[in-house]
Amino acid sequence: MSVIHLKKKDVVKSKVRGVEMEFDHEKLATILGVPGTNGICEYIKDMWKESKYIKPLEITRRFANDENLMEARRVKSGELKPFQRFVHFLVMKNVVPRFGKRDTSSFLDLTYMDHLMSRRLVNLPRVMIRHMSYVISMKDHELPYGDWLTMVFEAFGVPLVDKKGEEPKRYDYFEETFLTMCKLTRENGAEFERKMANRFLADLEKAKAENARLLVLLHQAQSKPNP
Repeated sequence: MSVIHLKKKDVVKSKVRGVEMEFDHEKLATILGVPGTNGICEYIKDMWKESKYIKPLEITRRFANDENLMEARRVKSGELKPFQRFVHFLVMKNVVPRFGKRDTSSFLDLTYMDHLMSRRLVNLPRVMIRHMSYVISMKDHELPYGDWLTMVFEAFGVPLVDKKGEEPKRYDYFEETFLTMCKLTRENGAEFERKMANRFLADLEKAKAENARLLVLLHQAQSKPNP
């Protein structure tokens, strides 16, 4: 598979098992069923450049959890809070997947971790094409996005051979203790629902009490004789 760079957009052009494929980020978005016209798609490999949404020092301080840092740098996994580690895992597995180093958050990792935790829209199809282009340019690197590329192959009618799925590796798991720290277990979800229900009931009782008070005032006003 090769990635052809055009002036205004990136296009993937390839021939897989005799089937010609060509798609840009918009077609890829349609195949995957994700937004593809808007969103952030920076691709930073070496060093950050400050922009509207990227504040290198602020991002470093946020994920290193140290407001006294004076320069932007990569962040070690041990410096991340539990939920930040979870987001880091999602980024490494789905947004800009890679093999190898997992104990350090790269500039690229931190950029998209910051976007996701700040709830900014990410243009995933554009990011995917740019990341694939980078990976292809490197030697001895496997093409990422295997599961999603399967959807692309199916969309173009590429004949696929059934393969038994691989067992998840140990680093693909999160233990229950860790998920509890991130408040991502079913128990945490049930607790959240209970808290919301209790809050709703408390608000309802307050509303009833206020309604009763207003009815008393209205009754008192109506009971007063006219001057």
